[in-house]
Amino acid sequence: MPQIFATEFYALPLRVHDLLAGVPLHDVWFVDLPAYRDGVTLSEFLGRSSQGGINRLGPAARALMRLRFFLGRIFRLEAEPKDAMAAAFGNRLTPEDRARSLVVCGKPEGLFRVVYRFEDEQLLEIQNRTVHAALHNALVERADGYRFYFAVYVRPSSWITPLYMALIDPFRKWIVYPSMLKAVRATWEQNFGPIDSPVRRIVGHEKQCG
Repeated sequence: MPQIFATEFYALPLRVHDLLAGVPLHDVWFVDLPAYRDGVTLSEFLGRSSQGGINRLGPAARALMRLRFFLGRIFRLEAEPKDAMAAAFGNRLTPEDRARSLVVCGKPEGLFRVVYRFEDEQLLEIQNRTVHAALHNALVERADGYRFYFAVYVRPSSWITPLYMALIDPFRKWIVYPSMLKAVRATWEQNFGPIDSPVRRIVGHEKQCG
């Protein structure tokens, strides 16, 4: 499975390490991406991959996500706690963080809210009846290409949290996140692969036809 030890992630010079100090790091995932050109930033990559959402996932992952959203509506799992704003990770931002962020803190991003988006890392958070969680992305240029990191932080919000995480972890680890990382690689190839690659030719043709 494309997971790494936390020591590699903590060794990276990322703002999230200090900002979420004391918040448990649940796990870290990665996908290695080829270097078709230098200087690609996470912000640039996210700007080109903002379309598609859940439809970029594989069929099994899409089905699980839609089931989760359905159950969330039925059991009102998405309801935020009353103290959500007081507990928000965005409250930990410094004025320098806010000035540096390319997106305003608190902007909705699907079911999440943006805490910050810098050139090479992004932090999102969600608070509901099951968890107070954060998703962190980073893109690091290496000697042999790029490595995209996907880290998950979980702070218990109630007695439900450990039961909920134990229930979803097998599906998350074996279906949803591998599908998400596969979608990351596909998006990378579509946008940053060789101009004459089959993937980019197909995408370019679709855009012209559209």
